[in-house]
Amino acid sequence: MGSTFEAKNIYAGYGDVTIVYDVSIEVAEGEIVAIVGPNGSGKSTLVKSFLGFAKLFQGNVFYQGKDITGLAPHEAVSLGIGYVPQINNVFPNLTISENLEMGAYHRKGKDAIKVSRREILTMFPELEERKNALGENLSGGEKQMLAIARAMVAQPKVLLLDEPLASLSPKPANAIMSKLGKIKEGGTAIVIVEQNVDKALSISSRGYVLVNGACAMEGDASSLLAEDSSKKRFLGLKGY
Repeated sequence: MGSTFEAKNIYAGYGDVTIVYDVSIEVAEGEIVAIVGPNGSGKSTLVKSFLGFAKLFQGNVFYQGKDITGLAPHEAVSLGIGYVPQINNVFPNLTISENLEMGAYHRKGKDAIKVSRREILTMFPELEERKNALGENLSGGEKQMLAIARAMVAQPKVLLLDEPLASLSPKPANAIMSKLGKIKEGGTAIVIVEQNVDKALSISSRGYVLVNGACAMEGDASSLLAEDSSKKRFLGLKGY
C-alpha cells in the first residue's frame, strides 16, 4: 500500500534555531501512526513544519505522491489535509453548529455540506446533544471532539493531530481514541502527536520515537510498547 502522506528528511524549527533533525515519516490510507517521545523532543514542531506553522529548513512533504513542500495551510486543507492544533482549536464565541460550518468553508455544494455535517454529528452524538452551546462553554474533552469533528467536515484524506489527549482525564481521552478508531475505519490516514505514549501506541499500527529532535526508534506500535529498554531510554513512561 502506498503512502497517503510522507515527509522526508525534515529539518525544522523556529527563526534560526533547528529543533528537528533529519526526520522522515509516512502514513497510509486507513492507518494511524503515532509520533511520541519525551517533552521537548520536537514532536509538535515536526508536524507544524508540514503546514508552515514551523519553519522548514530542509526536506520535502508529499501528499498522494505529489510534492507539496511549502504549500500554504489553507491550500493544504483544500487538497485534503486536516490539522488540529493542541490549543485554541475551536472558535469560542461560535456554537458547535457554527464551528462545524467553519470546517466546510472551502467546500462547494450546500447539500453535500449538510450531509457531511449530519454524518459527523452521527459519529459525535455528544456534540449533537449540545449543538447550540458556545465553544467557550465546552469541557476540554468536548472541545477536542469539536476540533476533530470540524476538521472532518472538510473530508480530509489525512488528519494531523497535535496532542489531542493533553490534559484530559481517562474518560474523555478514551472517548477521543474511540472516535479516532472510527475515523480510521473510514479510510482517513491519521498522524497523532502525543505525550501519552501508551494510549497513542495502543491505537496505532506504527510509531516514531523522537528524542532531542531526531528519530531514535521506529517500528510496529506493539513492538515499541513491548520493548522495556526503549521505554526506559526514550519514552519516559512512569515506572521505568
